[in-house]
Amino acid sequence: MANIKEEKLRKLKKSFTGGAIVALLLLGTVIFAAFAATLVVFCMYMIDSKVRAEYDTSSKIAEVYGRSGESEAEDLMSIMYIGDRDYIITDANGKIISEHGNNTCDLSKGGTVDLLGIAASAQEEAQEELKEHHGVDLGMNTDASSYGQITVYPDKQLPVIRPNRFGMMRIDPQMVRPVLAKIKQEAENAHEIGKALVSVPYWIEVPLGNGTNMVFRSDFSVYLREMAVVGILSGIIVLFTIALIVFMIVFLIKAFVRRKRMNEVFYMDEITGNYNWLWFIKFAEEELKKKKNASKKYAVLDIVFANYRNFCVCHSLDEGNRMLVLIDKTIRTHINHPKELAAHHSAAHFAVMMTYTDRDDLEARIKAMISDLEKINSDHKFNYWIGIDRIRESTDDNGRPEKRENVDVERSYSNAGAARATLSGNESAIAFFDEKMVEEQKWIDNIVENQDKALENEEFLVYYQPKYDPRTNELKGAEALIRWKSPQYGLISPGRFIPLFEENGFITNIDHYMLRHVAQDQKKWIDEGLSCVPVSVNVSRAHFIEADLAEQIRDIVDEAGTPHDLVEIELTESAFFDDKDALITTIRKLKDYGFTVSMDDFGSGYSSLNSLKEMPLDVLKLDAEFFRNGDQDGRGQIVVSEAIKLAKKLDMRTVAEGVEVKDQVDFLAEEGCDMIQGFYFAKPMPKDEYEQKLSDPQTI
Repeated sequence: MANIKEEKLRKLKKSFTGGAIVALLLLGTVIFAAFAATLVVFCMYMIDSKVRAEYDTSSKIAEVYGRSGESEAEDLMSIMYIGDRDYIITDANGKIISEHGNNTCDLSKGGTVDLLGIAASAQEEAQEELKEHHGVDLGMNTDASSYGQITVYPDKQLPVIRPNRFGMMRIDPQMVRPVLAKIKQEAENAHEIGKALVSVPYWIEVPLGNGTNMVFRSDFSVYLREMAVVGILSGIIVLFTIALIVFMIVFLIKAFVRRKRMNEVFYMDEITGNYNWLWFIKFAEEELKKKKNASKKYAVLDIVFANYRNFCVCHSLDEGNRMLVLIDKTIRTHINHPKELAAHHSAAHFAVMMTYTDRDDLEARIKAMISDLEKINSDHKFNYWIGIDRIRESTDDNGRPEKRENVDVERSYSNAGAARATLSGNESAIAFFDEKMVEEQKWIDNIVENQDKALENEEFLVYYQPKYDPRTNELKGAEALIRWKSPQYGLISPGRFIPLFEENGFITNIDHYMLRHVAQDQKKWIDEGLSCVPVSVNVSRAHFIEADLAEQIRDIVDEAGTPHDLVEIELTESAFFDDKDALITTIRKLKDYGFTVSMDDFGSGYSSLNSLKEMPLDVLKLDAEFFRNGDQDGRGQIVVSEAIKLAKKLDMRTVAEGVEVKDQVDFLAEEGCDMIQGFYFAKPMPKDEYEQKLSDPQTI
């Protein structure tokens, strides 16, 4: 579970900062692209419009030239001279056939460039006008495929702008420096309004038809107002970029602070205000996996405030939580930060990871901690149970420490909890986890895993322990006891599995199983003509919470066809402490149905007399502890004697359990005990062996 939450937190952190940054970058990119595109479009438009104007002017001159004949050449030249434009005329092979002015055109490096759909359309309109109004066809190429393309040549004096292979203008890098020098000089002189800030020469070609072309010298001029617009747009882009960078830096700083605060909230324990279990797992594993800590010894502790529940009942939950805060603070005074960790796990549990040199050192530190914990409240005596799991060091083939790769802090804490669970009592104590506990847990897991299958395969066997009259040695009854004949483990005694079944609730299935088999056995023996005696069957206290328990027992016995008086229902005294009224109601129903009801282990509890007063029982079974470990001062005999007398006055029969020696038998016979169940007469035995006892009730 912790790993799942940690993964969700990691994803939350990533989406919290990463998503916002991506969104911000996308927005910034869009805005930046918009400004940059505006700047590029403006520059392209400025270049395009200037080249278009030059081309239109050149086209008009070419138009005049095309309209004139030889007789008008002199007048035409006069017009061109007045314009003072340098030009050359070339034939179809590119040879110069006429020129005017200073010819600095580099015809060897010409090429076509693309404009934004200009020039050719104007050229086509001019030709159409000449043809319509003057009957003149220049024969110039007006194919639609050539629209927007013109041919330009560099100037030998300043070969900067050249067409590239993609049909676009490019700047010759080798000529940048002289151009910049010229631009600087012209800019310094451009203080007059309307004067060009920059003027770069180039040659532009206009076809005349019949393979001849006119190539005019033109100037690409940039004025101050145009540079101002470009500067403003460039400044906006620069300022926006700076603002975006500053904003992102501020955002990242704030995001980092928010993330740190989120960590603090996520890893904070609501009760103590310090770290919680998730924090402990994360950072404990990180610490253990560090290479520098490979040779260090670590132990994980499960510390339990054993008095927490009672303290909360006697005071309040708030008072209990304040005690947990004091405990947390006290624990922290005994750990060395940051190599050792402590956190509140849950309820009254705390998790601690300590370093140590050897077991004695670890025990000394833990006992010192317990000593301080016991002093946090002078008005109460508190005790603490601490389970300890020592984490193994990882070593290579040569026995040298190596980095721990596979670390499972949750498992170590669970192991420490298993060790702590072995502690009880009213004193503080510590317990170390060992491999025996692992084996015990494996045993428990195997038992629970196979319980249903064992019931289905009838691996549970019914053993019978006879009960005899101590005066006549006659068989008067028996108790049904369970054994488990496992294919894997062999014959298992009830002490190994009954407590587990009581804990996980499977005991109710066992109750039904035993009752059914006893009833079936009794019916079988009756049909065989054997002298059957009542057999007592234990019914767990968990079963007595069911309102229809008496009906369940009746139906099971009736299904086998066994008389009710041959089945005795045996309950433990502890059942009296669950639901007294329900228990008494069930007992009365059973008696009404003809069953005998007995109380097992009388004398093992502290409310025996009170339970006898209220429960209408038929048989009282004296606890076996009365007859063990001797009775040097005779006090035990006095108690047993008075219990037998009390039972007789309440019209109850008595059964003594655990009787093993003849002196005890003689004493019980003298006191009037009705039956004895113990090793003196017989041990629990398989069904077949018990059948032989039924065939001769006088035989012991």
